[in-house]
Amino acid sequence: MHPVDPAAQKLTDALPTTRSGDAASTERTIGRHRVPDPPRRARLGSTPIRVALATGVTCCLGLGAFAAARGAEDAPQPVRPMADALADRAAIADERASRSLDRDAAPARVLPTTPTASPTATPTPARKAPKKPVKPPRPRPVAGLDQTQMDNAKIIVDVGLELKMPRRALVVALATAMQESNLYNLASDVLPESTQYPHQGSGADHDSVGLFQQRPSSGWGTVAELMRPSYAARAFYTALAEIPGWEDMSVTAAAQAVQISAFPDAYAQHEERASTVAAALTF
Repeated sequence: MHPVDPAAQKLTDALPTTRSGDAASTERTIGRHRVPDPPRRARLGSTPIRVALATGVTCCLGLGAFAAARGAEDAPQPVRPMADALADRAAIADERASRSLDRDAAPARVLPTTPTASPTATPTPARKAPKKPVKPPRPRPVAGLDQTQMDNAKIIVDVGLELKMPRRALVVALATAMQESNLYNLASDVLPESTQYPHQGSGADHDSVGLFQQRPSSGWGTVAELMRPSYAARAFYTALAEIPGWEDMSVTAAAQAVQISAFPDAYAQHEERASTVAAALTF
């Protein structure tokens, strides 16, 4: 048997007198055969610490995300093209207009037959009927002429003015018509065809017709042409203008040079009345 180890003896004396009934506990606390305590876990491995650490990380991540979002909001936004902005604004305006109940109605054409027209709509003015051409007033008869004679005299004067004939030519033409037809548009009993046209009486001097009693057979024109007072007057002025020096002739001589009448001196009696009528129609 080994002598008592002083160190062991000293250790034995230091142990408490109260012993645990747990054999395992006794083995852990006595002698060299004490079972070493299990290694301590790291403090980070405990549940409260891990919860606290996770909470802190989560808060840090949240703060980082919030700062990033705030920074993104504060960052200057890229400028959109003007065309896109205007298009969006127009789309918004269209949408508002399409849903608005108090928007102004589009101006509508108001028909005359519409019984209830909008009070704000401008009524369409009634279309005026085209004006009928106003006939010039008939000339007042002078020098003892009736209205029919005065109307025929006006035609003779108007044609002369259109041809730019002088006043003396107008007097010669009026005096000739006064002698030949008394200023009436006459048909001919010899030419039944002449009665088919407007006329104001008839004569029987060969085939002479119209205001100047011109003969179709002498080349003055057709019956239809000579029965038109304006054509007959034009034919007379044309023939007068072809006579050399007619301006220096007397009224009767100039008229006879055109008509070649069997009574050459008969035209002179109408010169005064012809001058009065020409003056009344050319004032």
